[in-house]
Parts: sequence; structure tokens; C-alpha cells
Amino acid sequence: MTGGFNSPPSMLLTYTPPKFMIGGLPVHGELILSPMDGYSDQPFRSLCRELGSAVSYSEFINALDVLHGHPRLEERLAYLPEERPVIYQIFDSDPARLVEAVLKLSRRAPDAIDLNLGCSDRSVAGRGAGAGMMRDPELAGRAIGMLRRALDIPVTAKMRLGWDDQQRNYLAVARRLEENGVNLIAVHGRTKAQGYSGAADWDAIAEIKQAVGVPVIANGDVRSVSDIERVLAHTGCDGVMIGRAAIGNPWIFSRLDRDRVSKERVRATMLLHLERSLAFYGERRGLVLFRKHASHYLLPLKFPPEQRRALLTAETPGDFLKILDLLD
Repeated sequence: MTGGFNSPPSMLLTYTPPKFMIGGLPVHGELILSPMDGYSDQPFRSLCRELGSAVSYSEFINALDVLHGHPRLEERLAYLPEERPVIYQIFDSDPARLVEAVLKLSRRAPDAIDLNLGCSDRSVAGRGAGAGMMRDPELAGRAIGMLRRALDIPVTAKMRLGWDDQQRNYLAVARRLEENGVNLIAVHGRTKAQGYSGAADWDAIAEIKQAVGVPVIANGDVRSVSDIERVLAHTGCDGVMIGRAAIGNPWIFSRLDRDRVSKERVRATMLLHLERSLAFYGERRGLVLFRKHASHYLLPLKFPPEQRRALLTAETPGDFLKILDLLD
């Protein structure tokens, strides 16, 4: 038989449709590691990606650092090919400056750009960036529109519910983002004033999902596999972002709660994470930065406090590994 296209049976059997699309970008999974300053670096992201996180978001990137330089910028921008799709998350209060910065970033071929509308840190939100930009829905929408016109890749946004309980303007912001061409919205179900305290409002996330036609990702108070299923059912969202609950339990992206992960697997993953941290940052800094992850990996394990303290203050990778062996 000639002509036409006949897919081999193996192709038909192995193809899996994407869970959702970010513009023209397919996403083959509904669980995503949330961008977290100081945590979602390349070593940890790549680990979570292998365990099931469907997208790699960078730590947030200051537009001013892109334009004027910063000694740690290269670390934030580095990613591995196997992490794709990769999204750079950026923040600033000035749409024109955002455009100038992302045009420079686009040379590094990210798959999408994400506008940070959620950072509650005073140094960011206080200058009108991050969650501070949510106080002006028109400005947030204009920033998205300018980014869309400047780029030929998708543009997404991660937002909160508003500035505080008196300014919960999440529907106005979400609608302005959609009107200006945003391709996906991730929603942390708290206000800027809440920070990470109180309960995430899944009802509000569901309202946003119903109000817009682009994919919506739920974020907030997802601590277990059962929470994943509950938030998806409650909000109708296309996916779930997991942040703090993934620190010390990257297996959540494989839909495993921590109590289902063996001590042997914890150890093997810790060693792999340490190896990647040392390779990426160098021996001294790599160990120091890994310690905060190690403390979370070890938290559920019942070690004497003095042994845990010795491990987390080890001065060299060799000392760390020797003490870790003693804890078996």
C-alpha cells in the first residue's frame, strides 16, 4: 500500500496526549514544582522533573539583574535539556523593563516566560512588583500584553488572590491577564498579606478557573497525594503546583506520600541530590546549599538530635557521608 501515513503500531500504543497546552506547548503531566526562591534551583528541579514534575520553572528572576548583571544570575538561568519544558519566571514593576529583560532571556531559548504576580516579600511587593502588581489589574494586563507582543513563545502568570482581605481582586486580575493574551494562570490561593499563613482558598481558585478560558493551575495547601486529588476535584483546575510540600518529599510528583518512601530510597535520593549540588555549585557552596534540603529529607527519620546536628553542620562532603553512614 502506498500513499498516506501509516503510524507503526508501537507509535499508536505509546502516544499519550498532553494533559493541557500552554499556547502551543504541550504539557504531559498535571503536577508541577512551584518556583521557590532558594529552593527550585537546577539540582532540585531536575530531580523533581525525573520524579514526575511536568514543567521546570526557574527561581524568580529580577529584570534589573538581567539588564544590569548579578553574580548569581547564571545559576538561576541554567537548565538541563531534559528539564524541558522550561519556563523563566521574571518580576518587575515596569512593563517596558520586563520586555527589555525577556528579550535578552529569550536568547537562552526558554519554552515560555512567566510573570511573577505572587511574591509577597516586602522588597519585591513593596516596590510594586510581584504581588504588588496585583494592586493594579490594568498594569498587570498591560505587562502581559506587551510581553505577548514582544515574544514568539507563550507567556504565563503566577498570581495570588490580592493584596489583603480588603483587596481580593483576583477575578479582575485574571480577566485582564486573559484579555491581554496570557496562555496560562497559576494561582496561589492566599493574599499577599497572608504570606504562607492561614488556609489557601480553593473556592477562589475554582472561581478563577470558571471565569477564564485558559488553563489554570492550583497552588496552596497541597501536602499529600490525597490533597492533589481533592484540589483537582474541588477547583476543576488543569494541574497542581506543589511547593513547600516537595521539599524533603520530591516523590510527591510520583504520587507517593513520604511515609511510603523507604529509608533506602531516601538515602539514595539524598546522595543523588548532593552529587548534583556539588557538581553545580562546587564542593563548599554545594554542601552548604544542600544542607537545607537534607534537614527536610531527615525530618521524619528518628535520629538523636546530636547526630542530626552533626550531619547538618558537616564541613566537607566526606564528613557528611561518614556521618550519614553512622545513622543507618
